[in-house]
Amino acid sequence: MRRAVPPMAALLLAACSFTPDYRRPEAPVPAAWPVEATVGVSTTAFVTDWRAFFPDPRLQGLIAAALEHNRDLRIAVARVDEARALAGIAHAERFPSVDFAALRTVSDIPADLSATGRRSNSQRNDVNLAVTSFELDFWGRVKSLDDAGRASFLASDYARQAFQLSLIADVADAWLSLLELGERLELAQATARSREETRTLTGRRRDVGLASELDYLQAEGAVQGTRAAAANLARSYAAAENALRLLVGDSFTLGDGGRLAQQGLIADVVVGLPADVLLARPDVLSAEQQLIAANANIGAARAAFLPKILLTAAAGTASSALAGLFDAGSGAWAFAPVLRLPLFDAGRTSGNLDLATARKNIAVAEYEKVIQQAFREVADLLAARSLLAEGCRRWKPLSRRKASAW
Repeated sequence: MRRAVPPMAALLLAACSFTPDYRRPEAPVPAAWPVEATVGVSTTAFVTDWRAFFPDPRLQGLIAAALEHNRDLRIAVARVDEARALAGIAHAERFPSVDFAALRTVSDIPADLSATGRRSNSQRNDVNLAVTSFELDFWGRVKSLDDAGRASFLASDYARQAFQLSLIADVADAWLSLLELGERLELAQATARSREETRTLTGRRRDVGLASELDYLQAEGAVQGTRAAAANLARSYAAAENALRLLVGDSFTLGDGGRLAQQGLIADVVVGLPADVLLARPDVLSAEQQLIAANANIGAARAAFLPKILLTAAAGTASSALAGLFDAGSGAWAFAPVLRLPLFDAGRTSGNLDLATARKNIAVAEYEKVIQQAFREVADLLAARSLLAEGCRRWKPLSRRKASAW
């Protein structure tokens, strides 16, 4: 029984973990969307692919180019690679590292320091495999750091997905704005030409006495006003084109005269419960993984109060002569376990625990804030879509009546 106690105690200690149990915070949003956010919104299909959501081939080409050439997205992808590397480093700490070492030591000892009272010279040659400062993770400190690194990597990957979705939305919005400005610019230029014709006609009427000078000046003012409006729209069009080019990261052409299609620009969306919609968003998942990482860091900070057992071992051959390294009887080994217990560090360890706890509280608040912001964004967009659709249905019959009256 006495022989069995140490292994059993080691197993029990290895099973100890000081990381708090993770529990997802309750979503601080209503259980259902506002009524105005769901009226009139189609629920025919749930779109998971951006190509299905944006069926227009021109827009699909721009989005594909942006996903390939946008520099901010490349930075986000590189951040994911960085987080993956850091997570791999943290995971490697759970395993011992084995090094090969070949060492030659030559020392000259003066007579007053020599045990024989005579000057001596010594040489030593070593070839060995060594394990240096491997920590036995009894308290789960290294495991907690490994979990935190993995959660940070997942948070970075979800952040990359969130940025990618944002980039797709920005490209679509910039493209639609550009097409709208193009049509408004064409209309403004056509209006300017019409006003110029009216001015010319008014000038002729003035020359024959059928119109006054005031009428001509009013026609001239209308021409200048439409020219200024067209110039302002041309400036806005150039700025919108430059903004879209920055998002795409490459040259592009609008195609089809750059005109808006009458239908099929955006597919219908489905309205589900807030918990189902929001918790699947990449930005919310990224915030949750950051919270998981902060929770794991608390376990590592708690384990720092307890003793550490570090193992250093080496095995190989040693000889005073280089030629005798691999002779019989030249084998050598060393084993140096170290028990390190923190006694006094002026509050550094407790400060690290307070820091980890504060960061977790921050992560909880940021997670809840992200959910609230996501709820607002989705509710606003659903409300805008439903109300605009309802407004279009109400005004179309009235427009037809006015057209028939004219």
